[in-house]
Amino acid sequence: MENGKKKFASILSYGLIVMTVTHTLTHVFGGIHPAIFSILREEFSLSLQQLGIIAAIPPLLQALFAIPIGLLSDRVGSKKMVLLSLLVAMLGAILASQTTSPLMFIVAISLVYLNTTIYHPASYSFTAKIFNDENRPKALGLHGAGGTLGHAMGPLSVSILIGLLAWEWRQVYLLLAAPLLIGVIMVLFLKEEISENGGEEEPTVEVETGAKSILSLNMIMFLTYSALRMMAGSMISNFIVLYLQDVKHLNIAAASFIFSGTMLLGFIAAPVGGFMAVRFGEKKWILASFSLGCLLFATSIFIKDVTIFAILYIGYGFCNTLGMAARSSIMARLSPSGQRGLGYALFFLPGSIMGAVAPVLAGLVAEAFGFTTIFYISLGIYTIALLILKFMVKID
Repeated sequence: MENGKKKFASILSYGLIVMTVTHTLTHVFGGIHPAIFSILREEFSLSLQQLGIIAAIPPLLQALFAIPIGLLSDRVGSKKMVLLSLLVAMLGAILASQTTSPLMFIVAISLVYLNTTIYHPASYSFTAKIFNDENRPKALGLHGAGGTLGHAMGPLSVSILIGLLAWEWRQVYLLLAAPLLIGVIMVLFLKEEISENGGEEEPTVEVETGAKSILSLNMIMFLTYSALRMMAGSMISNFIVLYLQDVKHLNIAAASFIFSGTMLLGFIAAPVGGFMAVRFGEKKWILASFSLGCLLFATSIFIKDVTIFAILYIGYGFCNTLGMAARSSIMARLSPSGQRGLGYALFFLPGSIMGAVAPVLAGLVAEAFGFTTIFYISLGIYTIALLILKFMVKID
């Protein structure tokens, strides 16, 4: 019982609170630009293909910097990297608030996206380090809840501030930059790389079985699954607000609210998913939740009623987030303990690469065949990802 109390107390540790809050702050800007695509299209006279390119450039830069930043994170430590990420986010948000051209806007959102590339390896490796195998999925679920809340706040801010209060989109970026100062202060009081479960962190699989290349066959297959999953998700998310406006004839407030709803409920789904992953096992839980999400998404494609579509789409997003902690925990298992920064850089690398490819592809498809075709293609990619996880990824 005494050990159990110690483990429970570690879940409420200051380190995890800091990582959860800063995770929210680093992601608040990511969902803004897809939510204002209709405004950008009109203001800068852009085509769907050009919007796709704008969406693709920041993830491309993320992909280029991911490995160097992961290696740097293992070398300099989490605290310094998290501080750096918050400062880069602040710079990007302020620049976005002063944008006068598409090029300037691309530079601004590239900085905002680069912030998360700096942040993720440091924060996830920190969280994975201070919790043992039993508590790690729970902790990563709480950590992930902060990120999903941040993802939701961007489009939700667009819905309320632009759609309802008629703010100018540049003002939204400036407003959301201010809370980053809170994150900086919190990180300054963080103790660097100290195990908060009494130094009794359980060894990972790699420590028990000896040295192993970080790019094992298992790791490669897991990253392949992640890449396909991220590609399909990115194709959908970058154009869902435009789809709701152009096809379902919703205004920007309603469309952005639905977009934010898929992530807002993730604030609940992420920690719940972490606890369920402990109970059922990471891989089984991902297969179950992801399969249900695909089923809801497939059903939504054939629904004409916008209310039912919204419910199914939000349910799909909820199920996707249920597996977040399990995916993060699997990466901790597959990464040697001394290379977790690099491991998590690799974990997010497929999302960056596919985030660069998917919007361009989706823009071309939407321009030629309509938005609905994007959904069909994404569903097929999701199915392949599920099969790879089921039959080609082995988790002890």
